[in-house]
Amino acid sequence: MKLIVGIGNPGSEYDRTRHNIGFEVIDRLARRIAPGEVARSRFKGATLESHIGDDKVVMLKPTTYVNCSGEAVGEAVRFFKLDAQEDLLVIVDDTALPCGVIRMRPKGGNGGHNGLSNIAQHLGGQEWARLRVGIDAPGQIPLKDYVLGRFRPDQEEALSPALEQAVGAAECWLSDGMSTAMNRFNVTD
Repeated sequence: MKLIVGIGNPGSEYDRTRHNIGFEVIDRLARRIAPGEVARSRFKGATLESHIGDDKVVMLKPTTYVNCSGEAVGEAVRFFKLDAQEDLLVIVDDTALPCGVIRMRPKGGNGGHNGLSNIAQHLGGQEWARLRVGIDAPGQIPLKDYVLGRFRPDQEEALSPALEQAVGAAECWLSDGMSTAMNRFNVTD
């Protein structure tokens, strides 16, 4: 079984904000691999289930707000008795990457992202896969205002293909594993 978590904030006021990239990728992935499925309220979040080959896939959008995402993730990982290092993929925004760039890693630090920090706290470590979607650095804008803001038109243009790449990377992780997904979707400079 695999668990894919998209990080974001619940509520329409946060739709299409930079911090909700994870939710957007989950929504697109669900349309591809679980069309017509209805989300259930579970694990302090909304879940959708599907199958890829013989593997059950649970997609989770925590409703705990970004900074408390670990509550939902920890609950789901413990309930399903998952090995986080093998069975968990977290999709998150990243201000260290240019808008439109995605990056997969099998583990890593939180990069200053409070949601990733909270997940690590609830899982007891950083040993789980993450798919980061670049949203550009905030520049002179305070970080909180920037991540809770909406994309500029030039960023929107770069974002659409990146979201599709992120969905493809998540599907590849499910079917072919992390190494193949990294080789196929991580762009080197």
